[in-house]
Amino acid sequence: MNIFDLYLDKIIILIKKLNKDGTLELPESLNGINVDIPPSNFDCDISTNVAMVLSKANKKSPIDIANILIELIKNEDEKIESISVAKPGFINIKFKTIYWNNFIKSINQNHKDYGVNNKEKKQKYLIEFVSANPTGPLHVGHCRGAILGDVISNILIFNKHDVSKEYYVNDYGNQIINFTKSVFFRIREILFNEKFPIENSDLYPGDYLVGIAKNIIKSNKVLKFDKFENVSKELTLLSVSESLKLIKNNLSNLGIVHDRFTSETDIVLNNEVQKAIDKLKEKKLVYSGKIKAPKGENDENWVEREQLLFKSTDFGDDKDRALQKSDKSWTYFASDVAYHDNKLNRNYDTLINILGADHAGYIKRITSVVEALSGDKKKLICKVSQLVKLIKDGKPFKMSKRKGDYITVEDLIAEVGKDATRFIMLNRSSDVELDFDFTKVKEKSKDNPLYYVQYCYARISSVFRHVNLNIENDLNIKDYEFEYTGDEIKILKKIAEWPKCIEAASLRLEPHRIPVYLYELSSEFHSYWNMGKDDQSKRFINEQKKISNDKLVFLKVISNVIKSGMNIVGVDTPQKM
Repeated sequence: MNIFDLYLDKIIILIKKLNKDGTLELPESLNGINVDIPPSNFDCDISTNVAMVLSKANKKSPIDIANILIELIKNEDEKIESISVAKPGFINIKFKTIYWNNFIKSINQNHKDYGVNNKEKKQKYLIEFVSANPTGPLHVGHCRGAILGDVISNILIFNKHDVSKEYYVNDYGNQIINFTKSVFFRIREILFNEKFPIENSDLYPGDYLVGIAKNIIKSNKVLKFDKFENVSKELTLLSVSESLKLIKNNLSNLGIVHDRFTSETDIVLNNEVQKAIDKLKEKKLVYSGKIKAPKGENDENWVEREQLLFKSTDFGDDKDRALQKSDKSWTYFASDVAYHDNKLNRNYDTLINILGADHAGYIKRITSVVEALSGDKKKLICKVSQLVKLIKDGKPFKMSKRKGDYITVEDLIAEVGKDATRFIMLNRSSDVELDFDFTKVKEKSKDNPLYYVQYCYARISSVFRHVNLNIENDLNIKDYEFEYTGDEIKILKKIAEWPKCIEAASLRLEPHRIPVYLYELSSEFHSYWNMGKDDQSKRFINEQKKISNDKLVFLKVISNVIKSGMNIVGVDTPQKM
């Protein structure tokens, strides 16, 4: 039950009726009309801008239009207590208490689907995220993007979309050769006591390679490790496989499971790069040419070479992009073109890429080529996950570096746990840098958003335990003739905002809206709970150690929304804390 959509529909029906009988003129589009959450200082429940949208077409002030509409709106709905006009023409509506009885009845009886946007066209999404090089365990830099991609997937799934989560395995190219050589040298170190060539800056020095090397030795008794050239092909497959096991374990500990892992090597060996380039050639979007020196690069040192180029500038990019090097080998971008053509061939409605902050400059070229291949400017959406700064005791925090020269996801989870990692990583919009404060994450106070939301659910659970009820079970209430107070209606109004939160998070792909909303709802609840210390009427359990139905269902709908939101975020809701 989305009260904002319900009243928007009622208002649209009313003004169309007034247009039919000649009372009002309508603009070409009614899309600008909305019913929204009023400012907190207004004594009303919903607010609409309909009068301002109709003003120009009717050549009247918004105030005059609003005054025409308010009585008609009120006459159409017996559940409206009062209706008023506020400058510059907002119509503000306050409901009778009976309205909130019907509201709480509806969402209690349909709690599993409460918040789902049934009006939104259901689509088939492919979301690619993480896609870190398979050269070792994930580090903190991957963590925020991983959680961002996973929770965007969860929001879309909650809204009944068809979602596939994919990891692109960059298992082709020089970095994989260097990684495999690193594993080879670790194997030689173990088997023949040869010193690992730590001075070689191309190699991966992390201790995790010792574990990979040991696993390969243990599982491949007949494999000879005398010369790298003799074993490189098989060792590459084994090394990447072992690295992916580490990565999958890291992701599992974060609560993330991908539906599919797609290999770059497979795409290259299947000749998909050439096929994708041929498609661009057919569209006359590829040519042989030379690229000028990038801005800031010394022109004297830049060597212009004849290369195969994609006409990226036709789609708004600042320069055309190289597909093939002068030695005729494919560029990294060419492999990416083939991978995105592969995605397009699988007939998804929308592709979503979650990129790290260091890939923000890559967005225009990849959206350009997807538009070129698909003919659809909106086919690919790229979301950037900005950097995370780790803070402890007010200072930048350096954790264990035993895995190499970076802080691992494993280290972070060991320090604060999965729930804190997921919730706090989402606590700000992904397009701004995030301070991850270890001290606050461990506090049991209002300053720790995760604790405050989980404590809200635990408090509600404690009431259910006191009256021997299971909070997980549905409530069967027959009579909803309640008289909720202003303080209780304030919380019900916040619950009414949940569908709006989901709608915005889904349409804008902004999952941070979920934890922010949950924190606000929990704050309202804790404030009400604390009133019970001085006001017996605010206490949930009475002197007879019982709870009235109005308070029982009131608690139940709050807990349902908290549970629903925390499931989307991928965080537990403990019944005891």
